[in-house]
Amino acid sequence: MKRISGRMDRRGFLAGAGACAVAFVSMEVAARQVLKEVSELEPGEFTWHPDRQPDGPVAVVVSLPEQLVHVYRNGVRIAVSTCSTGKPGHSTPTGVFVVLQKDKHHHSSTYNNAPMPNMNRLTWSGIALHAGKLPGYPASHGCVRLPLDFSEKLFGITHLGTPVIIAGSHSDPWELKHPGMVLSAYAEDEFETVEASLEDKKHPKDWLAAESSPITSVIASSGDRKIMLIENGAVVAETGLNIEGDYPLGSHVFLLKGGNAKTRGLHWLAISHNTDVDGTFQPEERALHRLKADQRFLETMKPRMHPGMIMILTDAPLHPDTRSGKDFVIMS
Repeated sequence: MKRISGRMDRRGFLAGAGACAVAFVSMEVAARQVLKEVSELEPGEFTWHPDRQPDGPVAVVVSLPEQLVHVYRNGVRIAVSTCSTGKPGHSTPTGVFVVLQKDKHHHSSTYNNAPMPNMNRLTWSGIALHAGKLPGYPASHGCVRLPLDFSEKLFGITHLGTPVIIAGSHSDPWELKHPGMVLSAYAEDEFETVEASLEDKKHPKDWLAAESSPITSVIASSGDRKIMLIENGAVVAETGLNIEGDYPLGSHVFLLKGGNAKTRGLHWLAISHNTDVDGTFQPEERALHRLKADQRFLETMKPRMHPGMIMILTDAPLHPDTRSGKDFVIMS
């Protein structure tokens, strides 16, 4: 096999010597590694390089036009896989989801007990990530089908609450260190209070069975200027949201890493999966600075914050058409 020269960047792609978006690919059929353009991955092929980032929060981005699944850990892409999403009439919904349930040996209760190995459930109505046939085009009843080997590896690093973004495109996450406490004016003693509450808390991926705690998420909407605090799928607080300016927030997902003493604020991983209404990109930091919530909401949120907490900004209103029951679905 001919090797292509060049240096490997942090995402595992070769740069220099004319190489473009080249990665090591694990082939399900051939069961061997080859060098190939990621854009030319064949059905059933995937990359898997967890050594690029051994630790940190995991986020999954499903790109419908590419029919690819991108897996990030601590902001670094560690895997890319081909997939098959919903066919016409059974389209895969777009938006922000979290893993609601994991079942390694799941069988469908809707489609003749069909096996769905390594199932990461995204909605209680039947949308999930799982192993399945990959014909090279959208062919499922709405689920995201994955190569069997890849689905098993992915199952091993996800947890309840892992964010999954299904969108028309993808962008790499990046680190954001936000001064002070988000959603409020900066207070001198604020950082110490939040840092102290986060200090002894683990990320959900590190929880043992005896340590399981409620998974907290925050959803801020410019559509109806509301913000929700959700704990294990149940709304525990909701209030009006003050947003500076009349232009949209855009669609953003933030994963809390912890406190940052240097900025005396919070350390996030940020993922944008949309553009503003005028087609320009709105930086996540600018979007955060525009938001303010009342003190009662903040006092309810602070003790519930934990590493791995998810905050979502959306322009969709927070009503049943965009969020259904305990699904935690923010539909595009």
